Amino acid sequence: MKSGKGKKNLPLVTIGVPTYNRADGYLKQALESAVNQTYQNIEIIVADNCSTDHTESVVKGFSDPHIRYFKHTKNIGANKNFNFCLEQARGDYFLLLHDDDLIDEDFVEICMKSANYATDIGLIRTGTRIIDSHRAVLREWPNMVGGLSTEDFFMGWFTGKTTLFLCSTLFNIKRLREIGGFKSKHNLFQDVIAEVQLAARFGRVDVQDVKASFRHHTLQNTVAAKVNEWCEDSLMLLDVMCDLVSENKALMRSQGMRFLCKRNYSRVRAIKSPTERFITYLSVFKKFDYRCFPPIFPKNPLRRGIRYAERRMEQLSVSGR
Repeated sequence: MKSGKGKKNLPLVTIGVPTYNRADGYLKQALESAVNQTYQNIEIIVADNCSTDHTESVVKGFSDPHIRYFKHTKNIGANKNFNFCLEQARGDYFLLLHDDDLIDEDFVEICMKSANYATDIGLIRTGTRIIDSHRAVLREWPNMVGGLSTEDFFMGWFTGKTTLFLCSTLFNIKRLREIGGFKSKHNLFQDVIAEVQLAARFGRVDVQDVKASFRHHTLQNTVAAKVNEWCEDSLMLLDVMCDLVSENKALMRSQGMRFLCKRNYSRVRAIKSPTERFITYLSVFKKFDYRCFPPIFPKNPLRRGIRYAERRMEQLSVSGR
């Protein structure tokens, strides 16, 4: 172990791994990244959401004393399983590690050293890399908001100085429980809503180095209904962020609307049906009142149709109809 402190003097960090039918997928890699931490005082909670594969044998194959394994008798849904991990946690800090994501072996140690082993910080964060199904790095995102105010931290997300991913975030367990755990209207931005609340109310420590990996793969699907739900959660998140800052609320809302609108436009691209993409694109436009023409269609007459529809919607908006 690399830490100079004894295990009994170290804050306990809980790594929660919610999983469902990933025994033949990425679960083993995720667990390996958890059990191989250089930090001494950890526990790992694996919450099996009633998998029908051999998840249990994969987990028990590690024979690691840090692991506590739970299997639900029925599938309780993803977000309830996230909060189940939080309920079972005994630690001071909590990492929710999806069963396809990874953390570097010194992730927890670097986080705790950077926080000087304090147990009263709302959030501890590192940079994040995006990887593909074969662990090839697609992009690295250092966390460049260290020392910034809460308002500038939020704006830093909008301007690309940082990203908000679960795999690179340690939550203060006591504070996370106080705000009700992970929750939002559609449980799509529930993690970010928790992050911004804890950072604003209880402070944060930012580690610039990239120490966690979010996996992007083909099993992550987006449908039209989900895009609309993402939009509603996005607007809920923005309301929370604006409530948490004392100054420049109008600028925060303006920049946030543009940023979140673009993110939702990008989700439209995953919709296979051109007609459904078109309808969903207009739905996003209506919700955010912001036009950003994304490359969701090939260069054909449909593009002209969309441009006409956008102009028409803007005219109706100006006229008050």
